[in-house]
Amino acid sequence: MFTILDTVSRWAIPLMIALVPAWALLKRVDVYTEFLDGAREAVELGVRILPYVVSIFVALGIFRASGAMDLVAAALRPLLDRFGVPHEVLPLMLIRPLSGSGALGITAELLRRWGPDSYIGRLASTMQGSTDTTFYVLSVYFGAVGVKKIRHALWLGLLADLAGFVASVIVVQAVFGRR
Repeated sequence: MFTILDTVSRWAIPLMIALVPAWALLKRVDVYTEFLDGAREAVELGVRILPYVVSIFVALGIFRASGAMDLVAAALRPLLDRFGVPHEVLPLMLIRPLSGSGALGITAELLRRWGPDSYIGRLASTMQGSTDTTFYVLSVYFGAVGVKKIRHALWLGLLADLAGFVASVIVVQAVFGRR
C-alpha cells in the first residue's frame, strides 16, 4: 500500500535531476560550463584541505598507537561506571570527535559483538548519531577558508560532543532502561 509520501519520496530525486537542467535551459545557463567550473573548484578545495585531513588521521594514529587512548579509557572508567555507561562504549566516545570512519568501525564492532537491540548497541548507535567528528570538521571547514585560530570553536565543538554523549545516555536509559 503506497501513500502520497511514498510516491513523493520515490520521484523526488528523478524530478530534481530532470528539473534542474530544464530550469537552467529556461534561464539560458550553460550547464556543462557551470558543471566544469564547479568540478574545478571542488578539486582545488580538495587540494587545499588535504594537509589538514592528513594531519588529523596521523594524530589519530599516534593517539591510538601510543597507548594514550587506553590510558584515558582506564582513567575515565570508574566515572562512567557510576553513571551506567558501559566501558565498552568508551573507545567510541574517545574516537568519535576525531574520526567518523574510526567511530563507525567501533560502533559496527559493538553492534556485532553485543547486538543492535542490546543496551550497548542502542547506546553506541545513539552516540554515533548524536555527536560529530569535531576535529575533522574543524580541520576541513576552517582549512578550506584558511582560518588558523580555532580555539573557541574547538572547545565549543567538544562541549557539543559531550552534550551529545550525555543526552544519549539519558535518552537510552529513559527509553530502554539501564542495562
